Amino acid sequence: MNRFEEGVELIESTCGNNKDNVISISTMELEPSSNGKPYAKIREVDAHYEDGVFYITTYGLSNKMKQIVNNNVVSFSVCFEGITGIGIGENLGWVLDPKNADIRAKVRKTFADWYDAANNEQDENCVILAIHITKATIFKDHGATVYNLDFENKKEI
Repeated sequence: MNRFEEGVELIESTCGNNKDNVISISTMELEPSSNGKPYAKIREVDAHYEDGVFYITTYGLSNKMKQIVNNNVVSFSVCFEGITGIGIGENLGWVLDPKNADIRAKVRKTFADWYDAANNEQDENCVILAIHITKATIFKDHGATVYNLDFENKKEI
């Protein structure tokens, strides 16, 4: 097993297996700050992870989704796990769209304790956000081991 595969295995074991992950995601604000420069906007969300993608149910007209339409590069951090990275945000559309049936079932299972209280699936703006990881850094054992992963080229950098 090479170091890229080791790193991916660490992400899988930490975030996979239907775990409800709290991650911070950062997008770029649409309006510049008072000095005219762009700035990042960060928030915490619950995410289901599988095969290099974090899945989040959210409101399609939220600021984060508007920001992702404008710039789909998203930074993320898995809270308290030493995993950070960059990904491409993609709005998969309405949770009840038949093309989302498989991932919807998985997300509902992962978020079973609170899903129905937080989501109105009858609203077509209840959508699934996918964050496809492009790069990730893993700090294991307080930085004693570090993995820098390039998901696009499937190698460690």
